[in-house]
Amino acid sequence: MSDSAILFLELAAIAIVFAGIPLAYLFSRPSLNLFQRLNWTIVFLTFDLIVFGAFTRLSDSGLGCPDWPGCYGTSNPFRAMEQIRLAEAAMPDGPVTEVKAWIEMLHRYLAMTVGALIVLQVGLAIVKVKALGTKAVIGSLGLLVLVCLQGAFGAWTVTLKLQPIIVSIHLMLALILLALLTWYAQQPWQESAACAYKPMLSGKFLAISFGILFWQVFLGAWVSTNYAVLACPDFPTCMGSFRPETDWSNAFTLWRQLGLDAQGGAISTIALQTIHWTHRVFAIAVMLVLGYFAWHAWRAAGEAHPTLRRWAIAVVALLVLQVLTGISNVVFQWPLVAALLHTAGAAALVLCLVRMSAWASWTPTLVSPGRIA
Repeated sequence: MSDSAILFLELAAIAIVFAGIPLAYLFSRPSLNLFQRLNWTIVFLTFDLIVFGAFTRLSDSGLGCPDWPGCYGTSNPFRAMEQIRLAEAAMPDGPVTEVKAWIEMLHRYLAMTVGALIVLQVGLAIVKVKALGTKAVIGSLGLLVLVCLQGAFGAWTVTLKLQPIIVSIHLMLALILLALLTWYAQQPWQESAACAYKPMLSGKFLAISFGILFWQVFLGAWVSTNYAVLACPDFPTCMGSFRPETDWSNAFTLWRQLGLDAQGGAISTIALQTIHWTHRVFAIAVMLVLGYFAWHAWRAAGEAHPTLRRWAIAVVALLVLQVLTGISNVVFQWPLVAALLHTAGAAALVLCLVRMSAWASWTPTLVSPGRIA
């Protein structure tokens, strides 16, 4: 058997073991049917994966194992310790250390766990197709394709040496996966799990809110992957000005290597300022649109629909968290906790909007807030 086949089998075994941990918990919880419990468990683990992925990136562990899918051709850093120590000795401040190798591999193990559980989700959907319907199978297969695409971008993140556009797309796909997994989990695939939601929110307004949020997340990812967080070291100004000098061409040239501009030279500080400043300014639009959407949801829910009101409050609370952690990243020079909370807050906003979509309607006529029973 070839070395690559052995590596694949070892990693598959690790994924099965890791996936077995939440599965053992699922079988001990009789409150919901297995399919529902599995779906929400995948949502929970995907959220954790996004946050841990941010920790991997922010701790400079993205190249802790400079090959893929293993670590120096092995399934775990224990077996690659000699190569890791040689790399660390050659470059003490480089990307490869024992700690970073473990962080990177734990991130991959968690990703493999999510993938294994989605494979199980597909299997259950096929087995229970009569009860769940063919749409549940098609949806689950779509999620499997998406998680495979996400895995491919994870591989390219390593092989292309943290190229900013690849890392940014990797994060965006993770949030799209979280959104679709949440939507899938909240569907009443079985009649016994059906839950009627009165349409009270504008679907078009919800789509606008999603669009603005995802654009802002991309800008935030572009800031992070280009290491432009401290390009504007003051707040609310940037380099002492409310309208700093900009370099739009080099700032938003998407296909280029980390730290380089389109011509292959070192990217300028002005270009990094432009990236940072754009994210800051667009945050105002996000606050206004999502804040108004939360108010719209609160008003539409009335006293009769406290669950929707709670989601609206959560959106406002998360917007406040995003502002505070965003400012903290600048004022306190990018502390790890604030940066992680900033990423987690963005993921949580996506989850909240998807949960609120259960009350959305694409028809122009909605129930009047004053007439909600």
